Amino acid sequence: MSGKVVLTYFNGRGRMESIRWLLAVAGVEFEEVNITKRQEYVKLLSDGALMFEQVPLVEMDGMKLVQTKAILNYIAGKYNLYGKDLKERVMIDMYAEGAQDLMQMMMALPFMPPDTKETKLEEIERKATSRYLPVFEKALIGSQYLVGFQLSCADVQLLETTLMLEEKFPTILSKFPAVTAFQGKMKSLPAIHKFLQPGSKRKPQPDDVYVKTVCEVLDFKL
Repeated sequence: MSGKVVLTYFNGRGRMESIRWLLAVAGVEFEEVNITKRQEYVKLLSDGALMFEQVPLVEMDGMKLVQTKAILNYIAGKYNLYGKDLKERVMIDMYAEGAQDLMQMMMALPFMPPDTKETKLEEIERKATSRYLPVFEKALIGSQYLVGFQLSCADVQLLETTLMLEEKFPTILSKFPAVTAFQGKMKSLPAIHKFLQPGSKRKPQPDDVYVKTVCEVLDFKL
């Protein structure tokens, strides 16, 4: 197990997608095990592979890692994407968690009743433009990165967030020139450019098949 990185999750974005992004930026090859049936999930539980009975699960360095934030922090720390000291690290954490707040709102959309999605989309757009993007805009004015002078996991998560936002609101960055410039620079980095190409391990927007699989595996009723 220590010789390769294996991701166990559904065949879709969800909470694993930020982990895929960070591994790709770090240049780490990984394999994926897709959960498609409830019995596969139950077996993970019975084997004791899931500490809190939740996925994602990442096997690397001889460990079985769970809890998304812990996994992201481990990868960031290992591959020099976590700042130069504790003060930079706590700032990276704050920006990264802000990005995750936005992403998690969007992750929930496919699992909502159709009659509530429009209202939720309006809420996401309002919060993104009034609460979150202004913070990132301020941090990036005159700076290439959110924290310090080198790429961090917060930058990667912000890029992922802005791309997700644009899928729903194509012009949402129009009033945030620093974030727009940041996005362009990030997309030109070789590892990110490669991950954005067709055929990479980046997952598409969730579809009905993904939603149905997640609900059946987790015995979740919409």
